[in-house]
Amino acid sequence: MTHWTSDQELFDLARRQLFAAVVGDVMDKLGFRRQFLPPQVKPLRHDMVVVGRAMPVLEADVYGESLDGANQLLSQPFGLMFKALDDLRPGEVYICTGASPTYALWGELMSTRAIQLGAAGAVLNGFSRDTKGILALNFPTFSYGGYAQDQGPRGKVIDFRIPIEIGGVRITPGDIVFGDLDGVCIVPRAGTEEVFNHALEKVSAESQLRKSLLEGVSASEAFAQYGIM
Repeated sequence: MTHWTSDQELFDLARRQLFAAVVGDVMDKLGFRRQFLPPQVKPLRHDMVVVGRAMPVLEADVYGESLDGANQLLSQPFGLMFKALDDLRPGEVYICTGASPTYALWGELMSTRAIQLGAAGAVLNGFSRDTKGILALNFPTFSYGGYAQDQGPRGKVIDFRIPIEIGGVRITPGDIVFGDLDGVCIVPRAGTEEVFNHALEKVSAESQLRKSLLEGVSASEAFAQYGIM
């Protein structure tokens, strides 16, 4: 039984009732066993939760703000970054990789624009900056942490809305990005209904198991009864 009728209902439900660990556990059971991004991708504040559809962005290192060469894209400041940012849709997550971790891929002004577009968050395989400003905006941002060095003369967005990989995890447009303090996982678009239905069931079972443990039932007995721990 599906407990939602729209993406927004699903995202609200996930924020209220689920957490990354239980979603990851369910994906393990379903055979999706490499779905967590590297552990250094963390929320800027411990209570931040990100859930939304992936809008993948591909960055590349460069060695100057405006470069003359065969690829005219490299002559544009930040490459396609502004186009990618402006293309965000409500409920989407800007998820970026491809750069060396030597400069920031996201900041306060990008967050401001993303909020205006109704985006759900930003997930960076690298650093973010303007941390105080992002925290004041309360925009869910997951990264390696704060680092002020700018991407301007060091990196450009070279494409977006294409498949990417982060730490061996494949991310395609429309997959669901779900993250909290314990990590960020990617739910394949085709498995959305099955994964989240099972996750909601597991959370309910865990609540009963927790009650049993508080009543003094042993871990062995509880696992035998509920099949989870």
